[in-house]
Amino acid sequence: MRGLLLLGWLLLLAVLLWPIVRRFLPPRRAGAGRPRAIQDELVKDPVCQTYVLRSRAVTRAVGGVTRYFCSRECAARFAAIRGER
Repeated sequence: MRGLLLLGWLLLLAVLLWPIVRRFLPPRRAGAGRPRAIQDELVKDPVCQTYVLRSRAVTRAVGGVTRYFCSRECAARFAAIRGER
């Protein structure tokens, strides 16, 4: 019983002193503890006009420009339209 009473007093003391202790701690960074936002952008498939995440897109270099496709089928159709293999 005595130990439980002591624990209660210590908890009350900690709750009362915590705001004072926090003043002396270094400030937290803005956004600390929050998950970082995924930074991925949508790119447009030139064949079917569908938007797809850049990280999941099928890529092909065409004339020195990177093209993004939603699937290998659209990449093949693009190559067929342009007369490539």
